[in-house]
Amino acid sequence: MASAIQAEHHSIDFIPLTERYGTPSRLFTLWFSVNLHILGVALGALGIAAGLSLGQAIIAYALGNAIGTFIMAAHAAQGPQLGIPQMIQSRAQFGVLGAALPLAAVVVMYVLYTAADLLIMQGTMHSLFSLGRNGSLVAVALATLVIAYIGYELIHRIGKVMTYLMSALFAAATVLLVVRHPGAVAAAAPPAHVGAAFSLALAQAASWSFSYGPYVADYSRYLPPDISPAKTFWSTALGCFLGSTLIMAFGAYLASITPDLGANPAAAVTGLFGPLRPVAQLLLIVAIVYGNVMNLYSAYMSSATIFSGFHRMRSMGGGGKLLVMSATMAAAIMVSILSQGNFQGYFANVLSALIYMLVPWSAINLADFYLVRKGRYDIGAMFDVDGCYGAYRWRTIAVFLIGIVAQEPFMSFTFYHGWIASRLGADIAWVPGFLIPGAMYVLIERGRALEPTLAQTE
Repeated sequence: MASAIQAEHHSIDFIPLTERYGTPSRLFTLWFSVNLHILGVALGALGIAAGLSLGQAIIAYALGNAIGTFIMAAHAAQGPQLGIPQMIQSRAQFGVLGAALPLAAVVVMYVLYTAADLLIMQGTMHSLFSLGRNGSLVAVALATLVIAYIGYELIHRIGKVMTYLMSALFAAATVLLVVRHPGAVAAAAPPAHVGAAFSLALAQAASWSFSYGPYVADYSRYLPPDISPAKTFWSTALGCFLGSTLIMAFGAYLASITPDLGANPAAAVTGLFGPLRPVAQLLLIVAIVYGNVMNLYSAYMSSATIFSGFHRMRSMGGGGKLLVMSATMAAAIMVSILSQGNFQGYFANVLSALIYMLVPWSAINLADFYLVRKGRYDIGAMFDVDGCYGAYRWRTIAVFLIGIVAQEPFMSFTFYHGWIASRLGADIAWVPGFLIPGAMYVLIERGRALEPTLAQTE
């Protein structure tokens, strides 16, 4: 097993079989713990703010997370079998250079997600450490950068510790709420608005879990290839589903009692603990840092995949890694500064944009892995622009773009609503966004001959 404090020396390259280690159980603690932070509480509050009752909100979040988690866990099962980061595998569908298109979208999305994490913790950092708002952003960013640079093993070990710490924190917060506000529930929404609010909450929860798809295999790629894909799938799925659903249910419950939760969800949580408030504040900050570490680590993987394709690189050194991570964090800080004062609207739009961009990629990637090639890939060719996957696979790029465009009538932002979304009063864009490109890709590629297996090429 690797040292937790030694910087990881692998980047986007294949993990040799002699360096594989670990068990699927560590995937459960990683994906359970990464969901237990204040951003999940804020998402849980959105359903109540939209007019849902507490019960309606919890059902919507459970259904949305079930859908999103099922798909992201299907990506996780690819890690041990292929031994490469999630988005490198997209070169088999899009081409070595063509994969830059979904990769760029992924990098942008994780910059936005990181910015949301930074933004929501400004007040807590200022309260606990007396730092200015911008100083708080920089402090969190530096802590994130150090951990992400060290990499894979440290991330997994922190996840195990955070499972116990954050479970204890939110369990205690729930008990305090129940004791102080017995029987408190949110009023049911008017029937005319339930469908729209319910579908929006469901889509936002699905987006939350979907958003892990482009990097979920990054955290399973060191596992031995003989581990059952089912064990990898269920360890990831159960951890993510339970963590995300529980934290959103807590957020919904808190919002039903605290109407001003949206203004400062961290203050609403930490205020429950009285004299122990600084301890709760510190734990929430650490949880945000941990979530940002995973965003930054995998944004680096995606960025390195783009650069390496155009420069015929198979890996990236420590200097390049530090440069890419620093640039990514700087971009997230700038977005946070520009978005101050409108967190709820910003966060809701980020969640919507995530699902519109990621669902078509996910459909193509899963269709290729499970239905077209059935797990058989030439790993070496993924690093060779002249290999069997070529530079660009224009048919796949066209399918990806069609998948995005097909969602336009169903899209729903705070500033724009597609014509079908306006008439239905509901956001179901992810349905055509997943089904249309997935079906198109299988129809176009079903006659393709299988490439050599991993065992034949490595």
